[in-house]
Amino acid sequence: MMAHPPLSFDRVSYPEPHLERTRTLLRNHPEVRTLFGREPWTAFWVLLLVVGQVAAAWALRAQPVWLLVAAAWLGGAFAVHGLWVLIHDSTHNLVFPRARDNAILQIFAGLPLIFPAAIPFRKYHLLHHRFQGDPELDADLSTPFEARVIGNGTLRKALWLLTFFAWQAARVPRLKRIKIWDGWYVANLVSNIAFSAAIYAAFGWRALLFLFLSSVFAIGLHPLGARWIQEHYLTAPGPQETFSYYGPLNAIAFNVGYHNEHHDLMMVPWSRLPKLKAMAPELYEPLYSHRSWTRLWLRFIFDPSLSLFSRRVRGSAAPVSEERPADRAFIEAITVDACEQAQSV
Repeated sequence: MMAHPPLSFDRVSYPEPHLERTRTLLRNHPEVRTLFGREPWTAFWVLLLVVGQVAAAWALRAQPVWLLVAAAWLGGAFAVHGLWVLIHDSTHNLVFPRARDNAILQIFAGLPLIFPAAIPFRKYHLLHHRFQGDPELDADLSTPFEARVIGNGTLRKALWLLTFFAWQAARVPRLKRIKIWDGWYVANLVSNIAFSAAIYAAFGWRALLFLFLSSVFAIGLHPLGARWIQEHYLTAPGPQETFSYYGPLNAIAFNVGYHNEHHDLMMVPWSRLPKLKAMAPELYEPLYSHRSWTRLWLRFIFDPSLSLFSRRVRGSAAPVSEERPADRAFIEAITVDACEQAQSV
């Protein structure tokens, strides 16, 4: 049972916790700098998963709806979840040297998602790192209205997971200080519309439905959906607000479970995150972590002490406002700032 009431956010005044651990990590283990860099193999995996989802959509183009649902839940969700992880690494410019090439790759990776989410993720996620727990800049936080509507009941939490994609979109109006519309987002939107239209024209509506269901399950009512609970929901008492997952699904989820490690050193690609943990066991072993996404998924649904309010929030200290929004240049600079801070330790 959590120490704070289950239907209120845990409000704190101290800053996000990762920068201090980053400094400790680099001071005590300078060898972790050897893990910095890019992982070009990410592009290969993106191509493989995109082609795989298109091939699956073609193969299922004439199958009954019940089989489409089963195939999306049992297979497609894993492919789309993998694409989300690779979009995430592209967001941190961990594939190619130039930021624009990483952005192009993540637009391509996002085609089977149906939703034009790759570029918005690039904008919101980098701000999440810099302003973790800030209600005005951290898109990972639910709105108070969203949290009150869902509450802590089993049925409503299950329905929230099933419709998580819609709730994510509904958070955009709250984030008034983030400038979403630009040329990159238009390119993302047009690309996804053209891709979906091509799938419909070539394979029919059932193929498109399979891709849509795969995207819905990958981030929602599925054990993989527990990843979004695992990362920052307060699932253990104490000051910790970021949690890692060290279970077997990391093998097919590109090590995305190593979330504390990622927040501490954003410059380490997915393929080297286990090595980071191994280099500094005294920093990561004492932290509470998860071993099963399925167990956490069921716990979130059925445990009334867990709700969308099970998050730590903090006041804004951001150098942006509605008059000076977080545009592309500001957001891209966050990754550069993180690298410069690391190099200065």
